[in-house]
Amino acid sequence: MFNSNITTHNSKFIIHNYIRVMAKTEISTLGEFGLIRHLTKDIKHLQPSTQKGIGDDAAVLHHKDKRTLVTTDLLLEGIHFNLEYVPLKHLGYKAAIVNFSDIYAMNATPTQITVSLGISKRFSVEDLEELYSGIRLACERYNVDLVGGDTCASMTGLTISITCLGTAYDSDIVYRNGAKVNDLICVTGNLGTAYMGLQLLERERIVMQANENATPAFEGREYLLERQLKPEARRDIIAKLHEAGIKPTAMMDISDGLSSELMHICTQSNVGCAVYEDKLPIDYQAAALAEEMNLNIVTCALNGGEDYELLFTCSLDDYEKLIPLDDVYLIGHITKPEYGINLIGRNGEEISLQAQGWNAFKQ
Repeated sequence: MFNSNITTHNSKFIIHNYIRVMAKTEISTLGEFGLIRHLTKDIKHLQPSTQKGIGDDAAVLHHKDKRTLVTTDLLLEGIHFNLEYVPLKHLGYKAAIVNFSDIYAMNATPTQITVSLGISKRFSVEDLEELYSGIRLACERYNVDLVGGDTCASMTGLTISITCLGTAYDSDIVYRNGAKVNDLICVTGNLGTAYMGLQLLERERIVMQANENATPAFEGREYLLERQLKPEARRDIIAKLHEAGIKPTAMMDISDGLSSELMHICTQSNVGCAVYEDKLPIDYQAAALAEEMNLNIVTCALNGGEDYELLFTCSLDDYEKLIPLDDVYLIGHITKPEYGINLIGRNGEEISLQAQGWNAFKQ
């Protein structure tokens, strides 16, 4: 089983120490093609649409009468992840999941991925085996085929680029631009939890830099760590919506924060919105840590990002169908564009929302 609580171990949680201790096989002993064969030799295809995967100049896919969706995410060491506290297996799993989430957010099903890596000299064959074990576990759990990719030397650490393909019937695809006035606004799960997991990891990293004998204070906060290090794509919600006969009018996954995603939907749909502070789903562990760290949990929920929950709008006519759905929360409604994009505070005050989510270009 994949132990999502690896970071609670009492020893050093710094992955560089882990890398140095392990017996290492230099990548140069295998070469590029030998490395690819080594990492992909046992891959079995799960999708009938995969006609040819790894081993030729290109993969061959046949999706018959469905539309093909394509998404790509690029992850850079030092920008998107810190290997001082991110285990390689978790990193591989998360790198795949964030792509699956994009496909589910279009009301589609992920089917294949390609994985390309830029690798610096400090990584060994064993390190890449660990990274790939996370990627392959994600593929197995979500029934996705790994069908290709590339590897190259890197001068600046580890780079991961994953492209995910998915399928859906044309009539099922949900875009960002379909929200209508009076539509309901819903989110799944809870918000700000992954961000608080990141704050916890960063705090303990700083503590351990000052005192190598310190023990990370993770006990009782494992859920925060799991949400940051090992997120899941919400295919369960897509299935529930389908079973309930609900097709969202607009949908996105929450990767950059609720405020940013609301602005995307409202801008592309040419509408406004009102969301209510007291309706935002917030986890107790996240709220407790935010108070401890003197952070505003509502701000974290709005702008934290990396929740990979679903934000969607649906017709007011679907209200009765929504009520029985577990882990789906009604947080507001769509308005005319002149109303703007607003948060309604607990005292009824209107606060104009700004996109303050994480910015990869801000140093």
